[in-house]
Amino acid sequence: MRYLSLPDAVVGLPLRAVCVLLLALSASGCAKEETPRRVTGGDAERGLHLVRQYQCGACHAIPGVPGAGGDAGPSLAHTGRLGYIAGRIPNQPANLVRWLQDPPALKPDTAMPSLGVSEEEARHMAAYLYTLR
Repeated sequence: MRYLSLPDAVVGLPLRAVCVLLLALSASGCAKEETPRRVTGGDAERGLHLVRQYQCGACHAIPGVPGAGGDAGPSLAHTGRLGYIAGRIPNQPANLVRWLQDPPALKPDTAMPSLGVSEEEARHMAAYLYTLR
């Protein structure tokens, strides 16, 4: 069996090239977070008020909401970065609005009840939840 002998400069080039490429990609913003989602007609400040009004913190931990430390449902701390709602619904504004209005309609086996949230209220609440990153 015959082995090729390559100069060190050639052997090391691929590894160095990969390292330089990875470093350049991370420095160029390739790994930066996506742009926060926007909800048409949603006002995050009003959404925060509604999240308090509907007492979402009874079941969910919500940063910035006093007393919102519930653990019956998942923490809402990173809702704006999640890929899915309830583990299987793509986290897009229209889906989140529908979810807030009537969770069992989208996931019949959910423990989250329908609270009678209107579409307008759900838009504001979704706008607020997307600020949680």
